[in-house]
Amino acid sequence: MNKLIITGMKGRVLTALLAGTRPVQLDLEDAGNSILGNIYVGKVQNVVKNIGAAFVDIGGGVTGYYSLEENRRHLFTNRTESSGSHAVASGDEIIVQVSRDAVKTKAPVLTGNLNLTGRYCVLTAHKPHINFSSKIHDGEWKKQTADLLTPEMEPGFGLIVRTNAYDSPQQRILEELRALKSRYHKILEEGRFRTCGSLLMKAEPPYIARLRDTYSRDVDEIVTDDPAIFDAVKEYLAREQPEDGEKVRFYEDSLVSLVKLYSLEKAMDEALQKKVWLKSGGYLVIEQTEAMTVIDVNTGKYSGRRNVEDTLFKINMEAAEEIGRQLRLRNLSGIIVVDFIDMEQEDNRSELMGFLTAQCAGDPVKTTVVDMTKLNLVEITRKKVRKPFHEQYYFL
Repeated sequence: MNKLIITGMKGRVLTALLAGTRPVQLDLEDAGNSILGNIYVGKVQNVVKNIGAAFVDIGGGVTGYYSLEENRRHLFTNRTESSGSHAVASGDEIIVQVSRDAVKTKAPVLTGNLNLTGRYCVLTAHKPHINFSSKIHDGEWKKQTADLLTPEMEPGFGLIVRTNAYDSPQQRILEELRALKSRYHKILEEGRFRTCGSLLMKAEPPYIARLRDTYSRDVDEIVTDDPAIFDAVKEYLAREQPEDGEKVRFYEDSLVSLVKLYSLEKAMDEALQKKVWLKSGGYLVIEQTEAMTVIDVNTGKYSGRRNVEDTLFKINMEAAEEIGRQLRLRNLSGIIVVDFIDMEQEDNRSELMGFLTAQCAGDPVKTTVVDMTKLNLVEITRKKVRKPFHEQYYFL
């Protein structure tokens, strides 16, 4: 049974997705302080042409980084045109969304390409097309869905149909698109009359976002011991996922906490360690740097009786399975380079790459196994969605 555990821990909210008894995803966040996903009326403080960016005040003493390369069109609130490709200047007021939280000394990243995320769709400003999750391969279903949704589309925004939509009635997808459209127009309209720093839309609490973004089929039970979280989850499920309403359970044992019951402190400690032991006696070393994450595969204590090539293949295959889990567990993102143990047989290298790709395919965050270089280093990219777990743990 797969369980989503949501519980309070030292003033934060811990969300853990368990496959059987093993955690495959951990998030530790301060639900009250994160501004990720919030939408504001911001005021351009200054434009720095040599770095192609503007710095935008979103209120509360917070200034964000706004890339002019990534934001070619802007949602103005103090000009006669509400949206356009005209260059921004100091003093302009624009609608922006926080696309990345502040990290250490780096300011939060802002975007004018608003994303309104639902269970089945993401409405995307300035991207006037209907696109589908790369994990949906049914061409006929995509054509039928596009034909259904196209009459609802308008200039100024596009749509991404998420993986969750494929298991759902198409009428539900259509209803969600209409709701997202209504929310989008409301944000644009309110932005015209609100002052700089005004919050136009507050993002859902992180634990609700995790619930929304987790495939329904991957969760059999949702367990929490916090009354406020229980009420919020019940309300969200009743509104957005009524078919999952019976999955939520309130845990009431005062003698053993959820953290202790599911050994979550141990799981968090292991997710912070550089070394990860494999059942065979081999191990991984995971090093996170500013530029990339490097994973080294080692034979360790393994003492197989087969020939050397079979031994190395077995360890590499076990490592590939664990790497797929660790990417998600630690929320590693950006460029990831894996140094597998060198193997001589091309068939073994090919099978390893196919197996690693399959392990990464189930990740709800877009993960791409790129290639194996001439030095037998495997390149992986994983989309940056939120902070890696070690930053959540140490820097909140």
